[in-house]
Amino acid sequence: MICILLVAGHGTVLETQIKNDDTGLYNHLTGVPKALLPGIGGKKILDFWWETVNMRQIFTAVYLVTNADKYKHYERWATANDFPVENVVNDGSTTLDDQLGAIADLELVIQSRKLHDDVVVIAGDMLCADQNFDISQVIRFFRSKPGELIIYYEMEESERRSSRGIVEVCPETHRITHFLEKPQEGLTDSRLASVVFYCIRRDTLSCMLDFLRLQPQSTNRTFGQFWEWLINEKQLDVFGMKLPTGFQLIGQVGLSDYTKWLSHYSTKKQDNPDEPIICRSYARVGLIGNPSDGFNGKTIAMSISNFWAEVTLIESQTLILVPHPLNDPTEFGSLQDLFCISRQEGYLGGLRLLQATCKKFYQFCSKRGIALTKQNFTLKYDTNIPRQVGLAGSSAIISATLKCLMKFYKITDNDLPKPIRANFILSVETDELFITAGLQDRVVQVYEGLVYMDFSKKLMDEQGYGNYVSMDMSNLPPFWLAYLRDPSDSGRIHSNIRQRWLSGEQMVIEAMRSFAELTDQARKAIQDRDWTHLAQLMDQNFELRRSVYTDDCLGSGNLKMAQLAKQFGSAVKLPGSGGAVVGLCLDQERLVEMRQAFQEAGCVFCIITPYNPSASSVRGLP
Repeated sequence: MICILLVAGHGTVLETQIKNDDTGLYNHLTGVPKALLPGIGGKKILDFWWETVNMRQIFTAVYLVTNADKYKHYERWATANDFPVENVVNDGSTTLDDQLGAIADLELVIQSRKLHDDVVVIAGDMLCADQNFDISQVIRFFRSKPGELIIYYEMEESERRSSRGIVEVCPETHRITHFLEKPQEGLTDSRLASVVFYCIRRDTLSCMLDFLRLQPQSTNRTFGQFWEWLINEKQLDVFGMKLPTGFQLIGQVGLSDYTKWLSHYSTKKQDNPDEPIICRSYARVGLIGNPSDGFNGKTIAMSISNFWAEVTLIESQTLILVPHPLNDPTEFGSLQDLFCISRQEGYLGGLRLLQATCKKFYQFCSKRGIALTKQNFTLKYDTNIPRQVGLAGSSAIISATLKCLMKFYKITDNDLPKPIRANFILSVETDELFITAGLQDRVVQVYEGLVYMDFSKKLMDEQGYGNYVSMDMSNLPPFWLAYLRDPSDSGRIHSNIRQRWLSGEQMVIEAMRSFAELTDQARKAIQDRDWTHLAQLMDQNFELRRSVYTDDCLGSGNLKMAQLAKQFGSAVKLPGSGGAVVGLCLDQERLVEMRQAFQEAGCVFCIITPYNPSASSVRGLP
């Protein structure tokens, strides 16, 4: 593969303004070519790109195309930076009037050096906000697609579409469906801006000659017009890859814009570089409908602030996953201590969740055409969510880890929308760790708050996710939660229901339909603030689950907690897969008595504090 750096433009605005600046701040830059101006961190702009592409395991050769006016500058730069001087190509132009145009410059080096290979084309005078750019990811993605590749980024609010080449990209195939060169406002909703960073297959290079014949004027021989012609008219397959960073071509900008973007990108780089990223995800309780989420049913669940998982990410030289001192023990007081801890908690702590999330995240970004920077980090986690009681402790750690990774690598909600994020978290558990799970927990931990979820087969088949609606959390009644101090593995509670459902057993199919009907009734009861009816529906949910799963599957501990709650007239059901119960007692005096009874029975009891994301964001909570 060949890399070609283009620095042959004759943009005179910036050079003239530097020459005429009367502050004296830029006298030392008079006559300096744009690509040799200072970039991020004081490094020359072209130095950054040369360091990025100077990879012999990827490129067999790198060429630099410049003009006659600035040729001597780049020749000396090449000598000082171990760039092969013989690969600096002079296009012969000396002014803006006799310039060849970007496409003609590219064709010049291809023909004069008899190149017969795929090429990467990059503008060497382009500011890149991210100085840890990894070009190998771009090449891998390009080789996985049957066409050309355009790099794009999501514009900042201050940037105008009319100053950029705008791409419209199919999110599933990553194919660029439309290219608009500097469109006027209203022509497209896309804010994805193409930059002069392309991968072109050798079989497509011949198209440039056809384009040049159609465009005799050098001012029209731009990459923007080339891609408009190739994508919109010839309809060749061209794909897009997103870099979660910003780019600015300084070829035609003035001094104020150059200094503005240089300062902006430098400030972004320096802002709290070592400040840790800390993210939380909360435990959840299924209020109604569960466990039908794994069977095309409907549920309502709520995130609770009583329990959470917290993940901390900080940039580091190498990638480090820190074991939790309690959940991932590596040191024990004695062999008996090891025996007791292993018997009660098993061998699977949270470290595997961090590792699996990181692995899946890299895989997801690679497949979705999102290039990640070459930055390393240290990850550690903490959690107070009780283990093995069905409160979504594992998915909370995964969800919090994903939040940290998205912030660190600047992955936006557009890159990883909330419904897809829930699917991602589930796939970490089911595909990587073989944990039996459904979508409910992951959805409510992504959306947070009180969420109605419809997982109907039609929705799941058509769009790959359900219909998720955040509900009003104001004036909720006092739900309570109790759980066993020494639970068994909650995963056993699922028993053989899935096999029975897949085989078409009518009793199971009807039960899942009934769970969905209870959920719709509960949704209306919550909207109407009819807490008595909601309590009745919660009881029906428990009895329906008991009838289809059987008492042996639910387990004696869960049944004893449910029976104890009923003695005090409280609604009760399982909030998850087992090991805990959630309830609604509208009689405050009996609620106090019930708390004492649960504690005397050796259970942990608490009043639920709902986690309201909108209220928390106002208070500045994580």
